[in-house]
Parts: sequence; structure tokens; C-alpha cells
Amino acid sequence: MVEQLLINDDNYYVPDANQLVTEDDTPVDNFASEKQQRLLVGSLYSSKQQQTFLAAANVGIYHAYKQPAIVPDVFVSFDVQVPEKWWEKQNRCYMLWEFGKPPEVVIEIVSNKEGDELGKKLNIYEQMRASYYILYDPTQQLGEKILRVYELRGRRYFETSETWLEQVGLGVTLWEGEFEGRQDMWLRWCYQDGTVLATGDERAEQERQRAEQEKQRAEQAEQRAQLLAERLRSMGIDPDNI
Repeated sequence: MVEQLLINDDNYYVPDANQLVTEDDTPVDNFASEKQQRLLVGSLYSSKQQQTFLAAANVGIYHAYKQPAIVPDVFVSFDVQVPEKWWEKQNRCYMLWEFGKPPEVVIEIVSNKEGDELGKKLNIYEQMRASYYILYDPTQQLGEKILRVYELRGRRYFETSETWLEQVGLGVTLWEGEFEGRQDMWLRWCYQDGTVLATGDERAEQERQRAEQEKQRAEQAEQRAQLLAERLRSMGIDPDNI
């Protein structure tokens, strides 16, 4: 296939999206990785409604001319959003020349040693200039570290022990708990105080508990009012006429 170039409104040459593979319909993720991806993406959309961003799992990123797409497990790009006509070929994946910037955060969930996350992928994300590259290695395939965070400084990634991502105002943390009926250790987004971003189910449960507490307080107040009324009546005082 002969690759074609188009000229956009700014007179820049860009690849013709019709010549690119935007999806190949061959999912190969495992149950754990798929659920972890949904937790990361879903909790962002449940908790960051006031901010413009795009978060996705297993969506290709075209980062350079004549280079194949790289497909992180999760990525987050701020101040952009999916185009309205997202079924059009040029809008089906993340093309840097269409969005005008790389994602700020890319995440890889390691399940084996085949992905070369510390080699080829790290180099690609570095060249792409993603601000943060996060490696979550729950089964310690790549060494003792379960969580690695790389920050772009100048043109190079440097590993950091800091899990607060200052440039995007988000943090990451390892969290032991239950998600969709599965008890495990999960990678979660968090605020600077360490509080995790809630999922939709967690927010609904929090609201249910708040409503239950309000109901209990109202019932207790009603009981106190009834006791007071009975005491006043025993003293010959009509509480309705006070």
C-alpha cells in the first residue's frame, strides 16, 4: 500500500488516516488487566466531571510519521476530548497531529516479559514526550518493584519515588480492597492527601450511606421530640400549645 500525505489548514503534511490501522479487533488482555483498566478509566470519569480530558484503555496512539501505533493499557490526555464524529477514520484513535499534543500520562500493566516495557515502550513514550510513564507490575515480572513512575525532565525519563504527578494534579497509589466483587490490590488514582478517586459504584454507596445516616438522625430527633412531649404531658403541659 502506498502511504499518502494530506495537507491540513496550517499547510502541514499529515498522514492520510485512511491508510492507517486504527483498530485490528484482536483483544488479548487477561481478566485482571481488563478490570484494572476499567477501574482507572471509570474512576476518572466518575470524579473529574468538571475537567476536560480524554482517558482510554487499549486505544492506539499514532505518535510519528511512518511509525505504527503504540497501544498503552491506559492513557490520559488533558484539555482535549473525543471529536463529535468519532466513527470517522481520523477520529477513531489518538493521532498526535489531530489532537495537537501527546497524552500527559501513559500506563502499562505488566502481565509477562513480552511487552518490553522497560525498553522499547519506555523509549517510545519518551520520544512521544508523555509527561509521565507508569508501570504497574502486580506479579513482579520485571523485578521487585510493583510500581514504577517515570517523569519526563527535558528530553529524558527519570524514575522517581514521587507518586504525586504534579504536572497533572493527580496521584497514583496501591490500594487493597474490593472492586466489582474482586478483592485484590489495585492501582488507583488519588488526591494529594491519598484519598482515592471514587468509582461510580463507590459514589453511589457513599450517597446511600449518607442518606441512611440522615434518616437515622431524623428518626432520633423524632424520638427525642416524642419523649419530650410525653414528659411535658406528664407535667400537665400540653406541648402543642407551647
